[in-house]
Amino acid sequence: MERLVEFAQNNLFLVLALLATWSAVMFYEIKLKSRGLFQVSSADALRIINKGAMIIDVRPAEAFGNGHIVNARNIALEALQSDRPPLKRKNKVLLTVCENGINSGKAASSLRKAGFESVFSLKGGLTQWRAENLPLVK
Repeated sequence: MERLVEFAQNNLFLVLALLATWSAVMFYEIKLKSRGLFQVSSADALRIINKGAMIIDVRPAEAFGNGHIVNARNIALEALQSDRPPLKRKNKVLLTVCENGINSGKAASSLRKAGFESVFSLKGGLTQWRAENLPLVK
């Protein structure tokens, strides 16, 4: 233990750099964990859908009409961000989708704040869904 203290005293900048690096890694990991708690990949989204999740597409009606995931409901982002989202069952598993994952992430966050228990967002949105050759219906 004495040698460790001596080393730390003789290499103060090295010890400070180690602590700064450790702090940065911890901050980054916590940030990723807080963001990634509700984003799911296309493969995970398929598992959630197959277990009965309700799919909420937050894109404009025209984009929704051009192609969407089977059984998806088109609900505007603004409606989901309101004080009273148009959904009743707060214990239902929800999957929000949009074109690139940004607006669906906002929708999922708003729904979680409104008290919905299990809300997920499709990471990469329908762009990633299409890239993986997963089906859409018109």
